[in-house]
Amino acid sequence: MYDKLDEKIMTMTLQHQDLKVAEAVVTAGTTAPAATRGLYARFGKRLLDVTIVLLSAPIVLPVLLLAAIANLLSGNPIFYSQLRLGRDSHVFRIWKLSTMRPDADKMLEELLENDVSRRREWATTQKLKDDPRVTRVGTLLRRTSIDEIPQLFNVLKGDMSLLGPRPMMLDQIDLYGPTLPAYLSLRPGISGKWQVSERNDANFRRRAQIDAEYASSVSLKADVVLIWKTLRTLVRSTGY
Repeated sequence: MYDKLDEKIMTMTLQHQDLKVAEAVVTAGTTAPAATRGLYARFGKRLLDVTIVLLSAPIVLPVLLLAAIANLLSGNPIFYSQLRLGRDSHVFRIWKLSTMRPDADKMLEELLENDVSRRREWATTQKLKDDPRVTRVGTLLRRTSIDEIPQLFNVLKGDMSLLGPRPMMLDQIDLYGPTLPAYLSLRPGISGKWQVSERNDANFRRRAQIDAEYASSVSLKADVVLIWKTLRTLVRSTGY
């Protein structure tokens, strides 16, 4: 009985979210950059994604296993999932290694309610640099970006790409502004132009502009450059 009720509630929630997405798209317009309709963006990019994921599997799967064990031994959830907005307004479930305490959502509400500076930071960047919700294991996973590894399964499934706009939470649609069609023209990426350039410094609107810049010039050459910059960023461990 409860399973059927939960399924019904989930269906109604998704329908409401799909309606909200549709309204936002109509408001923003439907014109996507021409580069996103090219042969590479439509076909070559997907081939590159699948090839790299399969070739990297022998390396990343053992790392994923060790990180999952570390989460398990620390008493924290192993994985974290959340609904995100994808290409052509498709809503999908993204997967990450858990880096926060189980009561993270409740903690965030209390932090934003009681701390003006953190509330201002969240409104500007949708992130917190000094985030008390993050566990000690989670801090390491975030700094090395190991927490992103489960998204490789999202890439194989076709919900995401290795490179593209940062996956948007559904409650961020109204913040994205007039560049929303550019975001919706591509699969969201594990990495991308924003992640390797102004990752920890840009506000949310600037992030949207960077996503639009990427969409307007997507090409094999640009993606090869981003792959190199992504590897350099991973070595520097600049995430939080």
